[in-house]
Amino acid sequence: MKSILVVRHCKASGQERNAVLTKEGLQQSHDLKNFLMNKPVDRIISSPFTRAVDSIEPLAKFKDLPIETDDRLAERILSSKDHPEWLKLLEHSFYDFEAVLEGGESNRKAMERVRPLLKEIIATPYQCIVLVTHGNLMTLLLKLFDERMGFSEWKALSNPDVYEVTVQEESSIQRIWK
Repeated sequence: MKSILVVRHCKASGQERNAVLTKEGLQQSHDLKNFLMNKPVDRIISSPFTRAVDSIEPLAKFKDLPIETDDRLAERILSSKDHPEWLKLLEHSFYDFEAVLEGGESNRKAMERVRPLLKEIIATPYQCIVLVTHGNLMTLLLKLFDERMGFSEWKALSNPDVYEVTVQEESSIQRIWK
């Protein structure tokens, strides 16, 4: 049995690639380490975004594991332009997986981006892998294991958040963050 711990980053100062964790987010990163420290983690892969790497750094240091970064875990870009109605546009993208805005990526493309990474992870000998990502991509990644994941599940995510995917004949997902 293989376990994939899918982690949403801690609270950050913004959405840009180099946004840092807030003071609360820094504390959350230590809470996250304490929450995951007894899990038999043997590999950590993170989005290259600063807030994702910084969220898992305390656990990586505690476990003496490197943080591998992978662009396939980067957040899905809804659009390169600001849209006051971004929440409605995001919701629409969960009903029309081909919907794409200027400078953005469709949900379908984002899922196609992360699917090969999951296949690679499942094929490796590692038994407990942490993947650190962002809310939208986390929801889409989990949807690859459970089609019920959608907009309402995205809205229910917290910063941070943790789901455990158990990979065997029948995969299952469970929110474990409290």
